[in-house]
Amino acid sequence: MKKMLLIVCCVISSALVTTGSQADDKNPLVAQIQAMLAKPTTLCGRFDQTKQLSGMKKPLLSNGRFCVVNGKGVVWRTLQPFPSVLRLTRDEIVNYQGDKVAMRLDANQEPAVRMINNVMFSLLGGDLSQLDTLFVVDGKATATNWHATLTARQPGLAKAIGAVSLDGAAYVNTIHMDEASGDHTTIVFSAMQSGDKAMLPEDAALF
Repeated sequence: MKKMLLIVCCVISSALVTTGSQADDKNPLVAQIQAMLAKPTTLCGRFDQTKQLSGMKKPLLSNGRFCVVNGKGVVWRTLQPFPSVLRLTRDEIVNYQGDKVAMRLDANQEPAVRMINNVMFSLLGGDLSQLDTLFVVDGKATATNWHATLTARQPGLAKAIGAVSLDGAAYVNTIHMDEASGDHTTIVFSAMQSGDKAMLPEDAALF
């Protein structure tokens, strides 16, 4: 997740300059998926990430908790194999390794930080109407679930991120990323809870 954020930070500013007028507000798939999605102000749960690096036989496995709070941001807490915290707020992105700050991106120095917050919230929350600004959205939806593929509108963004697909129903259940480098990442979400009681005390402390 941290690598993806750094990639997005490098290319998203230039992409936004030219994609704003290209979003398809009349995409019927986007409207259909939006109607299926729950829209809680707070959503927390478990994630299990599998990353297959090009040239390596065994995938890298990690898991932890995430919380998405509308208007505040995203907290991504990796618990295994090595504890770390990634926090996205309106004004900054911070990566903690234990009690130490390993990375900090400030919105005053990196204007793309605020947009990254919106993109990540949209990605985890399945808000395709926001993602439609940067990506062409395709896929299919049934009465009970949906699948969407995201193709970057700008070549620079496409080269950095590669292909992204999402599967879900009322919430996003799976995110799959095929990076241009040949690496593949799959994130599966489970045990999702919404509302004020969804956050653990340690989650709330990070907001």
